[in-house]
Amino acid sequence: MFFDALLLAIVQNMSLSIHTRNRASYPRIALTTYSVKPRGGVVHTLELAEALQAAGIDVTVIAMGDPDTKFFRDVSVPVRIIESPPWKDTLEQRVFSWIDAMTKGLSQLCDEFDIIHSQDCISARAAARVRDAGAGIHLVRTVHHVDDFTTQALIDCQRNAILEPDHVLVVSKLWQDRLRAEFGVDATIVTNGVRPGRFSVSMDDQRRAELRERVGASSRFLYLTVGGIEPRKGSRFLIQALAKLKANRRNSPVLAVIGGHSFQDYREYREEVLSSLEGLGLTLGKDVVLLGTVDEKELPEWFAVADGFVFPSVNEGWGLAILEAASAGLPVVASDIEVFQEFLVHERDAILTKVGDPDSLAHGMARLMDEPFTFRQLKENGPALAARYSWNTTALQHMAIYDGITSRDLVVR
Repeated sequence: MFFDALLLAIVQNMSLSIHTRNRASYPRIALTTYSVKPRGGVVHTLELAEALQAAGIDVTVIAMGDPDTKFFRDVSVPVRIIESPPWKDTLEQRVFSWIDAMTKGLSQLCDEFDIIHSQDCISARAAARVRDAGAGIHLVRTVHHVDDFTTQALIDCQRNAILEPDHVLVVSKLWQDRLRAEFGVDATIVTNGVRPGRFSVSMDDQRRAELRERVGASSRFLYLTVGGIEPRKGSRFLIQALAKLKANRRNSPVLAVIGGHSFQDYREYREEVLSSLEGLGLTLGKDVVLLGTVDEKELPEWFAVADGFVFPSVNEGWGLAILEAASAGLPVVASDIEVFQEFLVHERDAILTKVGDPDSLAHGMARLMDEPFTFRQLKENGPALAARYSWNTTALQHMAIYDGITSRDLVVR
């Protein structure tokens, strides 16, 4: 109760200051991202931008993409699209060509902003180049996670994208500790959030039946996951767990997979995982259904019609998709990686299973199907978990950081 009252007082104080202080003295913010596709960092960028705008902040989103193509959803803040270069064969070629293109684009826009806040390695490296060339900007970077690159050029690029910014943010204690230990960087924790009501949709029986029929789940338990088929999402372990469930049950569940767009090339891993289905007794299109990138208006409907959400990641910055599932009242089964344990309590907020262990994952998934009390408890607790995290609170945390950066700059001057 004391914490809630304190947080409310802080929020009210900051909201009051927005209206009483001269808005012209607030920094002009550019949030940059490498894509217009629905990846976690891009979703974070757009939600944060709109929450900042709602709080009265001058904010623009700058992204890489086709200038004639919009974001995957409508965006209420001003948007600038920097044209991305032609697609290259290797990840290394793509990264450096995109950094060059982003540098050129930002150099033409930087005079419009006081702070460039980058959400990824590519735009952070580009913004650092623009700053170091003499632009009067402050560079803030949110590190969502650190990739396991294998070439020295990409390892060095990622390291520089962490070391070069003026201020580094992370969304979890795990990554704060790792950045300090591995890079000597003291990062500030900000929270992720979820938009109230975003995943709470009402559907008639006909629409519900239509979506479930589309994935063959009319009379089968429907598990949903997001992020496509890729190593970081633990996709191989999920397929193996699903096979174990099918081998031991008369009525096995269906797995629907949403997403799949990635800057990195996971085709070999994806093909390996999908080619393993037959040997595991699974059928693509029947037991595993790939929905790809779904329309933004349809996405909440899938959360509404699914019976459970499974997210066995082996590496995450925080786990935004879990929060979205919880807000929809969708019971969650996830891996027990450290970052998930920062905001999830086993059997209260989710069933946490041993990371990289198909047996543990299959057991956790079976519990949602076999234990009505566990299913009901997680379903009821989900919205309460989501209510503890909002983009408005996240925006206030960022505002305090932005204001502190520019205030220190005024003192120095």
